[in-house]
Parts: sequence; C-alpha cells; structure tokens
Amino acid sequence: MATFGNLTDRLTDAFKKLRGKGKLTPADVDGTVREIRRALLEADVALDVVKDFTARVRERALGDEVSKALNPAQQVVQIVNDELVSILGGQQRRLEFAKNPPTVIMLAGLQGAGKTTLAGKLAKWLVGEGHTPMLVAADLQRPNAVTQLQVVGEQAGVPVWAPEPGNGKGNPVKVAKDGVKEAQRRQYDTVIVDTAGRLGVDSELMKQAADIRKAVSPDEVLFVIDAMIGQDAVSTAKAFQDGVDFTGVVLTKLDGDARGGAALSVASVTGRPIMFASTGEGLGDFEPFYPDRMASRILDLGDILTLIEQAQKSFDEEEAKKVAEKLATDTFTLEDFLAQMQQLKNMGSIKGMLGMLPGAKGMREQLENFDEREIVRTEAIIQSMTPTERRTPKLLNGSRRLRIAKGSGMTVTEVNALVNRFEQAAKMMKTVAKGGVPQVPGMGPIPGAGFAGGGKKKQQKKKGSRSGNPAKRAAEEAALAAGQKPSVAAGSGFGLGSASPAGSGAARDGKGGPSEEELAALSKFLGR
Repeated sequence: MATFGNLTDRLTDAFKKLRGKGKLTPADVDGTVREIRRALLEADVALDVVKDFTARVRERALGDEVSKALNPAQQVVQIVNDELVSILGGQQRRLEFAKNPPTVIMLAGLQGAGKTTLAGKLAKWLVGEGHTPMLVAADLQRPNAVTQLQVVGEQAGVPVWAPEPGNGKGNPVKVAKDGVKEAQRRQYDTVIVDTAGRLGVDSELMKQAADIRKAVSPDEVLFVIDAMIGQDAVSTAKAFQDGVDFTGVVLTKLDGDARGGAALSVASVTGRPIMFASTGEGLGDFEPFYPDRMASRILDLGDILTLIEQAQKSFDEEEAKKVAEKLATDTFTLEDFLAQMQQLKNMGSIKGMLGMLPGAKGMREQLENFDEREIVRTEAIIQSMTPTERRTPKLLNGSRRLRIAKGSGMTVTEVNALVNRFEQAAKMMKTVAKGGVPQVPGMGPIPGAGFAGGGKKKQQKKKGSRSGNPAKRAAEEAALAAGQKPSVAAGSGFGLGSASPAGSGAARDGKGGPSEEELAALSKFLGR
C-alpha cells in the first residue's frame, strides 16, 4: 500500500540491524526504538501517539519475553506488530444494524475527503453483503454534489433520494429526514446520508451536521478522513468528535503516496475504531478495516487473508475446475486465457493485490512501474480475434495478425508477442499439469528434474558437430563421416572430453561413468 511505503522501508531497515544477534543489549533496543520513533514522526503520526507507542515497545523489548526468546529480532518485530495493532484499534469493529430497519448511516467530514464517492463504495459493499441500501443527497452546498451522488448511485446500482437540486438551495435537514421516511416506505434496509463538508472546520458545518444527526438519529456516524491529511488529522478528528461525535472512522485515499500518519493517529487519539478503508478510485476499491492485517502490511509481512477473500469473491470454483481439466488435456485456449484475466481484473487493482504479498517491499519499484492498462490492451487483442482464432491460435497467419492489430489499435509486433507468451505459458502449464517440472526460459533444464510425462529417457543422436570453430567443426565432421570418434568434443566444462547429450542419461563410450583419464584430470584441477 503506497501510503505506508516510506514507513515500511524505515521500519524494516531498523529491524535488519537486529538480525543474527543471539542476544539484544539495552543499546540495541534503544537504537531500534530510536529508529522507530523517527520513522513514525516522518510518517506524520501524532507526537503523543509516538511517545506512548515507543515507550511500550521499549519496555517490552527490554523484558523477559525478548531476553528469553530463541530469536530476539523476530520477537521485537512481533512486539512492534502487537503495538501497531493496538494503536490501530485492536479488534475489527463491524457495522451495527438496527433491529427495526432501516439502519441509518450518516457520513461526515471535510470537503475533499471523498465522502460522496465513499457513499457509493459503501452502498456497493452493502449490496454485496446482501443489504438493500438507498443514498440520500443531503449535501446541498457543494456545487454539483447532488448530481455526483446520482452518478455514483447509478454506477453502484443503488437508488438515490434527491428531491433538491442543491448548489446552495434546499434544506439538508428536511431532505435527510424525508429520505429516511422514504426508505422505510419503500422497504430499503439501509440509508446512507451524504452530508456537506467544508474546506475547514467551522461552526456552521458543525451545527448543520449536528442538526441532521438529531433529525435522523443515525445508528452509525462515520467520520470520513483523508489518509494523506497529515498532522491535521488529529485536530480535525477532535473537532468533529466534540461538535458532532461519531461512532467510527473511514480512511480514504490509502493508495496515495503521502506519509499516512492519520491512520496511526485517529483511532488512538479519538478512541473510535477505523471501520473501513478506501484503497483506490473504483467503487470496488473498498474494504473493511482489520487492524491486525494493516499492521502486517505496514511491517511488510503481507496480508494473505484479504488476498484470499478477494479471490474467493471473484473466482468461480466450477470455472476453476474446468480450466484445470483443460490444462490437463491440452485444450486451454485464448478464450480461457481471456476469461481468467477478466476474473483477475474483478479482484481489483493488480498492484494492490501484489502489495499484499509478504516481502512486497523488495519489489516496490517493479510494482510502481507496472502498467495495469496492459491487461486492457491484451483484452483488446484477444477480443479482436474470431472465436475460431481464439480456440486455434495456429490459424493466426500474417494477414490475420495484421487484421487483429488494426482492429485492436495495436501493432503486429504486440500481437505476435501476446501469441508467443500464450504459447509459452500453455506449454509450461501443460508440463505442470502432467506432473513435470517446466523449463523456465533462460534458465535451462533443471538438474534431476527429468522429463514431463515420465517414461524412459531417450538417447539423442548427434548428427554432426556443433562446434563454433569452423576448422574444429570440419575436422570433427570428417571423423564422424569416417566412423571414428572425435578426439576432443566441445562443451566440456573442464576440457575433459565430450559430455553426454542433454537429458540422454548415457555415459561416454557406453560406460557407466567418466574415464580414468577424466577423473585424473578432474583431480588435478581440484588440486588433489
């Protein structure tokens, strides 16, 4: 996750200095805690939070749990992980739904925090959880806020209650109150009220938000805050807590490149849990907030549980079985490849998913340079083919490839590259499906791996010399033509004579091993 990139780098660098030490001295602990303090302050975490955090880490790191640990460095990482979970709220807190629907959820926060878009994300997530939400456009101040909510609602497939055009006109308290009544009448089980924000905390904002809260008696008031806001996060959160109060926090723009200290400050300072996180621009880039999983991401330990959950939502088990069968029977086609790629797209950002893997810090540069539009371009090429061409790529001659390139807006070179990559991938998957070990391009055969499909290894017959030296090649071919064995063959690592053909399993001269001369030469080379 880009927001915590610098913090992750600093923390992992601090832990590197502890590796390999069988016992940690107070100086080691103090040095590590000092690095952690600097990392947190640079990430814009509130000073009070940093002081409390580092004090607890130091106390535990100097205690028995580290001094008696088999691996003190790992124990310190575990302590930091535990304390991160603590300041992030401890346990995950889920939405509390009303016993008598509709459940009313009110959104509050500063302008620019992304409340309106978040309303659509929350609504879409609720639909996925089996609820029937309705959006209420109570932000009548910001220009075109009502129109934006209507667009977002349409994208999420959720109805929007918007009796007023907004743009400074209408009574937001009345709209919110009437919206809840309308949802009750139409039997929607959840109402999401989008309220107005301001460029800064002011009394008018607070009064309007407080009036809406009194009018609709929400079951949840979610404070929406920009994760990139920095040190202002604490003062803004406290002001909203005093003026309106809220039951939970939603962090937006967690995919940004700022320092992200807001996430580590708000829950600790306000005592209110972080309940959701918005991680991208798409309506699906939204997830419940798990303090333990976020702590693991910050420490570059990965978030496999979230990755699995996203995969389970996007991938069809029956479809996966069909693909496995096709791989085993060598009938995997470009159509199947396209379907798998589209399922992968449904999981969300590829960068985001790869960032959940343990050790993602080591490939951060590659992740940043990864162009997600490459998937769109690949889709365009495959969709420009006829169904027959997708099922039988061997039909793709020059004229067909030219037509596909023009139809997809790509070049013939790009079409050729895609077909070549698919054929290589299909071969590797077929090998794996049959229980063999694939040969990775550029790596050569894997020693002892054998051949895919099992069976006896066949001796390959050398039809002629493969020497790169013209004179040597001519001499060897002349010897072969005369029925004689060349005196010295090319390719031996130590100049010990001919090596067996790759994968043949046959020894030279039909013997079960190297000759005495070769063994003597090898011993001399090794200095024995």
